Amino acid sequence: MTAREFDSIVIGTGPGGEGAAMKLAKAGQRIAVIEAHDAVGGGCTHWGTIPSKALRHSIQMLADYRRNPLFQHTQHQIDVEFPDLLRAADGVINEQVRTRYRYYQRNRVEVIFGRAHFMAPNVIEVRRPGGLSEELHAKSFVIATGSRPYHPPDIDFSHQGIRDSDSVLALQHTPRSLTIYGAGVIGCEYASILGALDVKVNLVNTRDRLLSFLDDEITDALSYHLRQQGVVIRNNETCERVEADDKGVVLHCKSGKKFRTDVLLWANGRTGNTQDMGLEDIGLAPNARGQLDVNASYQTALPHIYAVGDVAGPPALASASYDQGRFVGAHIADGACDWSLVDEFPTGIYTVPEISSIGRTERELTANHIPYEVAQADFKSIARAQITGHTVGMLKLLFHRDTLEILGIHCFGEQAAEIVHIGQAIMSQQGEANNLRYFTETTFNYPTMAEAYRVAALNGLNRLF
Repeated sequence: MTAREFDSIVIGTGPGGEGAAMKLAKAGQRIAVIEAHDAVGGGCTHWGTIPSKALRHSIQMLADYRRNPLFQHTQHQIDVEFPDLLRAADGVINEQVRTRYRYYQRNRVEVIFGRAHFMAPNVIEVRRPGGLSEELHAKSFVIATGSRPYHPPDIDFSHQGIRDSDSVLALQHTPRSLTIYGAGVIGCEYASILGALDVKVNLVNTRDRLLSFLDDEITDALSYHLRQQGVVIRNNETCERVEADDKGVVLHCKSGKKFRTDVLLWANGRTGNTQDMGLEDIGLAPNARGQLDVNASYQTALPHIYAVGDVAGPPALASASYDQGRFVGAHIADGACDWSLVDEFPTGIYTVPEISSIGRTERELTANHIPYEVAQADFKSIARAQITGHTVGMLKLLFHRDTLEILGIHCFGEQAAEIVHIGQAIMSQQGEANNLRYFTETTFNYPTMAEAYRVAALNGLNRLF
């Protein structure tokens, strides 16, 4: 076994690991990144964000084609199956991998494929494919190993009809029926994706409403449009047991309800990838969900070992994980960081239609006795939406009645995850610069979806005067 020295070692090449590695490399450190799989990018690139969003885009294009009167006479010629749509994502994944390889090469970051195991607080063994091992030493470590779908021990995930959010991407056919257990972000996204393919979908929610962290009006709209797609939503249900045979899968709920479908997609929770890393041997004990406790600087109980991304707990978003990695890289290189991570970050939920939000909800503002008003623009009145045919949705701004400070932004509809960033930029300004009047006193290109901000702002001001 050979032994080599690095300034810092990053374990994992997802967004958190990449952010840390790039920041440390720019600081002049000698860096190695360890990747357990056969290509860089992490779960985000290969099983999570990229393939599911590429799949969603393909299905949206198919829906647009079917809806467009120009192509009515050719619809019968199109027969698209789930695997066909998945293959469309392969090119995106491959390009993402190539792009990330270039980043590492350009910044002289060494990529080592294998599994990392701590032998001592400053020493890891990398168990490489083929049985070879390599010993690596470093002053600092960043654990950015991501997460995997949670598997309850009493459910047989080897059955071909029981899938999680990773293995559903290996389906070789379009199921006629599907039950999704768990109505979080992943569950709602797949419900809308498969619903758009005319699959009979049951969405089983363990809570009393979908995505309860969002504004109530947004979740009501999501529930309505999922039902319009044929999705059956069942709230306040808890799994009792799962029964699988050659004919399909039956989800038994404690309420007595039974859902028999071709496929069960288990989308209820994720677990951090901290197993078999030797963390317990050096005094780091992951919790029951495989996550490590960290302080405000993302340091574990051993200050030279950091954890970012899913293994550090919420929010477990690719966007936030990348920022955490950069923050940690600066902290390692300089001993401190002269900037702080934002408290307010946007959520992007790629259902059909799309959802994005940032800031407070009406429920929160009411509970805190903050005098607010609503500024709203319906997409059906926006020229760009009329041109593209994506007229479902709205932009909703919550603002303070006295100061006109923007308190929350909620968007439902096509391009919501893009649209929200315009308002985010204004909402992040200090003092009087965060003001609803910005949108009435600036000029937007016409026709654009961004124009919804002007329409909404005028609507809000009209409510005051």
